[in-house]
Amino acid sequence: MTDAEWMGIALQEACKGVGKTAPNPPVGALIVKNGELLGRGWHHGAGMPHAEVEAMRTAVEAHGAQAVNGATAYVTLEPCSTVGRTPACTSGLIQAGISRVVYACQDPNPRHGGAADDMLRHAGIEVVSGVLEDSCEEILRPFFKVQRTGLPWVIWKCAMSLDGKITRPEGEGQWLSGEASRADVQKLRSEVDAILTSGETVRRDLPALTIRMPELLEGREQPWRVICTNHPDTLPIQAPLFRDEAKHRTLVKSPENLTSLLQDLVREQGVLSVMIEAGGKFSAAMLRAGLVDEAVIYYAPILCGDTVPALAGETFPQSLKMANVQTEKFGHDLRLRGRLVKQT
Repeated sequence: MTDAEWMGIALQEACKGVGKTAPNPPVGALIVKNGELLGRGWHHGAGMPHAEVEAMRTAVEAHGAQAVNGATAYVTLEPCSTVGRTPACTSGLIQAGISRVVYACQDPNPRHGGAADDMLRHAGIEVVSGVLEDSCEEILRPFFKVQRTGLPWVIWKCAMSLDGKITRPEGEGQWLSGEASRADVQKLRSEVDAILTSGETVRRDLPALTIRMPELLEGREQPWRVICTNHPDTLPIQAPLFRDEAKHRTLVKSPENLTSLLQDLVREQGVLSVMIEAGGKFSAAMLRAGLVDEAVIYYAPILCGDTVPALAGETFPQSLKMANVQTEKFGHDLRLRGRLVKQT
């Protein structure tokens, strides 16, 4: 197998940690020797062993301590070179006798980026970087954005009719999208660390904003539920967000400075990724402020006429375009997912 093929398996390991590792990134690793996969691992969460350590542990358990000597380590992110809540992985690879390290993405922190290369090469270890970089960076984009800007990766999620409305005519029920789309939203929630909503949405819909599929909750807590309102005293005390088992994961924040609000979530809660589940006014405010990185839109095959729009309020200073768009059908609904960029 090629380096890229081995890295593809390491990426599969890394994907197991998406939504579970904040404030750390999801990382996967393999230990390979003479074309044989000896061990694999992924980072399970902050304070727990890093992916390289997990991979070496499984290799030693299966093949003995000497098996790792002379092996190649494949890692989706440059091995850490400093001691934090866990030992530096670079030192661990050297001590284990690894002879070659292949990694996909360089650490985005300028204080650490490239440091592992020097340490490993000084120890006589061959280093190859940039293998399957684009694919691995896809799941690392929230961590990279936090490291570079101090802001989390923000996703706007919306289910709407073909004419851009988020409510149906009175008397028709609340759901626009079908069951398959709503199940996919559960998976989306499991990818993020926090969900932003508005006080208006809480008052109108009494949402829970939880992950309700037990298998998606394994290894993680419920996402933070962040209610953005200037009138916290008018929030309904009977709302599930204040009464359910995850009530300790509910925050009430002022939306006066949206950038500061997001920075606080990174600094205080260790958040890497956020999803907006709110009405048209709050969603539009986040988009107008240029704080949204990605959109996930579920189009239901229905026309709703003069009901509540998906985006409301002032016009945008510049239109936004979805790039790298992926489309997928969920029942009768069509999902569009893509990055948001300014129209040029």
